[in-house]
Amino acid sequence: MAEKAKKEKAPRTPMPEQKPEVRRRNFEEVPMGYTAEMAQAEAQRCLQCKKPSCKEGCPVNVDIPQFIAEIAQGNYAGAIMQLWQKNSLPAVCGRVCPQENQCEGMCIVGKKDKPVAIGNLERFAADWARAEKDLPMPPKDAPTGKKVAVVGSGPGSLTVAGDLIRKGHEVTVFEAFHKAGGVLVYGIPEFRLPKEIVAAEVNFLERLGVKVECNMVVGSTITVDELLTEEGFDAVYLGVGAGLPRFVGVPGENLIGVYSANEYLTRANLMKGYLFPEYDTPLVGGEHVCVFGGGNVAMDSLRTAMRMGCDDVKCVYRRSEQELPARGEEIHHAKDEGIQFFVLHNPIRFIGDEDNRLKAVELQEMKLGEPDESGRRRPEPIPGSTKTLECDLAIIAIGSGANPLITRTTPGLAVNKWGYIEADEAGKTKKPGVWAGGDIVTGAATVIKAAGAGRLAANSMHEYLTWGW
Repeated sequence: MAEKAKKEKAPRTPMPEQKPEVRRRNFEEVPMGYTAEMAQAEAQRCLQCKKPSCKEGCPVNVDIPQFIAEIAQGNYAGAIMQLWQKNSLPAVCGRVCPQENQCEGMCIVGKKDKPVAIGNLERFAADWARAEKDLPMPPKDAPTGKKVAVVGSGPGSLTVAGDLIRKGHEVTVFEAFHKAGGVLVYGIPEFRLPKEIVAAEVNFLERLGVKVECNMVVGSTITVDELLTEEGFDAVYLGVGAGLPRFVGVPGENLIGVYSANEYLTRANLMKGYLFPEYDTPLVGGEHVCVFGGGNVAMDSLRTAMRMGCDDVKCVYRRSEQELPARGEEIHHAKDEGIQFFVLHNPIRFIGDEDNRLKAVELQEMKLGEPDESGRRRPEPIPGSTKTLECDLAIIAIGSGANPLITRTTPGLAVNKWGYIEADEAGKTKKPGVWAGGDIVTGAATVIKAAGAGRLAANSMHEYLTWGW
């Protein structure tokens, strides 16, 4: 008797994307989103495990099988309600979170096949909800009479605001820039995270009752102590990120044409420099662009430079390609768009012309030695092996540090040797009534990890507001 034919496994549903030769010259979003048919087909690949390990990989503990089950049944309203229970920023997280290292990285389907496209499905549910006009808002607890100030409006801060407003507390978010969203608006380019998506997530929180005050530089315009005393807030959350630029520390970094990634991306993203002169924010172009670093910020800088009209764009990274810390998807997109990868090289000198404008960079060739404290093999110089590249725009994307504005103006707030705020696992600082989380505590991390820190802090703050310190 012939063997019973095995049921054929459905392949992972690919995400439609702009073609590389088209998108490399525009700032429109690269992935185009699932249709309803695509989303249902992908959702049906989920095994609905009794012990879903994907939930363990999610820093905010979204009930992933449940929201996927709702999509599979065509109940998109049920899917977004499931997401909103744990995540106030599903449209953002579905786009920029490193799912391959988190939820999808622990998907059981992924053991023998490609994992379920959890991020793509999250994005689909959030985009569907944004298009709907009459969706009910998530429920809120009765008012407690307590007031919370949230400093900064990045992913951790917005998570705190969303959690605490639903627990009945009055929440005000203070943002230094003219637009809320933090790193989501100043750091991540339009082609990866459209600003209208961030604005819609912020608007969702405002409809829940969160107040947002922009152009408020806490530490300068007003201090943390003044929030707690004169303004009558019962607790403060500090989610100001780590946006102090870092440079390589080699000769020539003061030449015209050497930018930090922070400035370059802020000009391009938040201040719409890519639309100059429609928007009055000049953004330098360059015929030979080098970006130094290998993380997601470096990929964003590289791909922005390409879209600004440069055809010679190089990623210069001191380790090998295998050690690149950026998301695999971002590296893949960069290569498709024509970015060159110049690995195992490190800058040792920027060279200028008679007008102090950058014209070249001298590089040291590197090799990999023994692993360092990060677990990656340490890059070591190869003696006598250097080369010079044409370069009229250099973007330094090697990380950032803690801005000292808040810590210098807030007595009793302990910091470590790197200037980051000291806080326990729940975000509680040494200063009574003050919590902190995200990059200002841990150093640069992912959007969803900042949101996870915000979730822990919100729970701790709720206990404090309910029962006291």
